[in-house]
Amino acid sequence: MHDDGRYDDPRVTGSAGDPVSRETDYPSWRSPEASQSPPKSGRDTSAPGVSWPPGSDPSAEWAASELVGRPGNAVPDARVIPIRRNAAAVARFEAAESSDQPGAGVVPDPHPASDTPAPPAGPYEPAAAETAYVSRETSTREEDDPPLAMEAMRAVHILNPSGEVTMPRPERTRVMCVANQKGGVGKTTTTVNLAVALALHGNRVLVVDLDPQGNASTGLNVPHHTGVPDVYDCLINSVPLEDVTQAVEGIPNLWCVPATIDLAGAEIELVSVVARESRLNRAIDAYPGHFDYVFIDCPPSLGLLTVNALVAAEEVLIPIQCEYYALEGLNQLINNINLVRQHLNPRLEVSTILLTMYDRRTRLADAVEQDVRNHFGDKVLQAVIPRNVRVSEAPSYGQSVMTYDPGSRGATSYFEAAQEIAERGVKEPVIRNA
Repeated sequence: MHDDGRYDDPRVTGSAGDPVSRETDYPSWRSPEASQSPPKSGRDTSAPGVSWPPGSDPSAEWAASELVGRPGNAVPDARVIPIRRNAAAVARFEAAESSDQPGAGVVPDPHPASDTPAPPAGPYEPAAAETAYVSRETSTREEDDPPLAMEAMRAVHILNPSGEVTMPRPERTRVMCVANQKGGVGKTTTTVNLAVALALHGNRVLVVDLDPQGNASTGLNVPHHTGVPDVYDCLINSVPLEDVTQAVEGIPNLWCVPATIDLAGAEIELVSVVARESRLNRAIDAYPGHFDYVFIDCPPSLGLLTVNALVAAEEVLIPIQCEYYALEGLNQLINNINLVRQHLNPRLEVSTILLTMYDRRTRLADAVEQDVRNHFGDKVLQAVIPRNVRVSEAPSYGQSVMTYDPGSRGATSYFEAAQEIAERGVKEPVIRNA
């Protein structure tokens, strides 16, 4: 064999004077002489000097060389390493060899190597196994409507444009103090959204903003700048509560007692006031109107403002953030509530625990939830408030999430919490259009 770009192997070309170019060496090319049957004996007489090892199958080496598309370029006096046979490949090879002769049978290829799939013979008919399979993505009868339609239905249900009383009203006024000395757990957000949800569904609700920051007043879009009559005047100057109460615009049956920056000094001024712990209680009892719910938004502390709220309330609602720090200070809050119950307000009890800022992607949230439920039992609401950006965006527009985006997950969760609170503390049936 000469390395001049041509093959002179007599096994392939049949003669040394009929060379074959390397450029014709591709898988689909096969010379007429190469389609002859492989040697049957251990010695190939057509290729002098080429010996086959004892016990080897010459047809296997020949088939392997045909499969890779190259003729057997054997070097004289070289030992050939036996190649492990591939049954499917040999079957295709034999079928291709036999197809050159007319009338020869063809072995079908179980896995045809075709780039273009064959068109179906007829219309697609699913098999029995395929008809029985139902994907998890398939919507049920309750989810046949598109997502936007479902969100619109939730929004209409939460806003309740008809004005009917869809949440039961209590027999007497329920005064609930929303307290937790840890900041950032959602006290103000919970107060505002629960009050709006109850008011939209027929309950008369009053929100008392007892936090000097005035965030509850901001969330309800109630003016609380300097000079506006606020809860400070009730605590320090004994102004009647009805004189500082403002109706919330756009939401019927909802009123708010705002808080200004003047309330920041009330902690010090109340020290020398007679009956300092019960000033707010007397103001609420003297209110001439009737409310179904009174929510008191407490500051993130255990000072005199929080003590006034605990004395005025009968129930304590504790929002708990689903993190470890929220649990760390809960014990001290429970101790303070017990002290107030023993010395100032024997009617006080922790009636509701609400889990806020729940992130279901984390194991920590699940662990905190299990710990709280194991400790407080049925006092923990089944409704859990998830992390939702709509809840945080709503105050910047002077709204609650119930009116800002009533179809969001945050609004739906607070609506479920309000409904659960209403059903827990009410014994009389719902009176339509009351």
